[in-house]
Amino acid sequence: MKLDVESVLLSGKAVVVVEDDETLRNLLVDILIEMGGHCDAFSNSEDALIHLMGMQDDCSLVVVDHGVPGSIKGKEFISMVHERWPGMPAILTSGYQLDASEVTPPVSFLFKPWSIEELAQAIDEAIRPPTPSATTRDVPVHKPI
Repeated sequence: MKLDVESVLLSGKAVVVVEDDETLRNLLVDILIEMGGHCDAFSNSEDALIHLMGMQDDCSLVVVDHGVPGSIKGKEFISMVHERWPGMPAILTSGYQLDASEVTPPVSFLFKPWSIEELAQAIDEAIRPPTPSATTRDVPVHKPI
């Protein structure tokens, strides 16, 4: 697959994907690899969290579906990740409306079904460093959910 998303490059960054739908998980991994990322993918949050805790290198981004099976849903997973690694870029996906007040920032929300362009934009917003002149009141760094 060849993508036309030249502006978003993950260039060797580690990405953890949590998606229970195998087809969508494989598609996400293919897209992220095409963007230059190194991906580890899981069908549930528990396995992904165990993996993150054992990683030797830093993870640069997590992409998580909210409605995964198990006791840890996507929002809770991101909150747990942010407790251990504050500020880790995260993208939460869901086909359902979610309460944004329950998710610890910074998080970009990607409503399903999403396009490759929407995914690329969410990744760019999630991993782009804040501009030095921007403040949280002036310019939002991440798209709120």
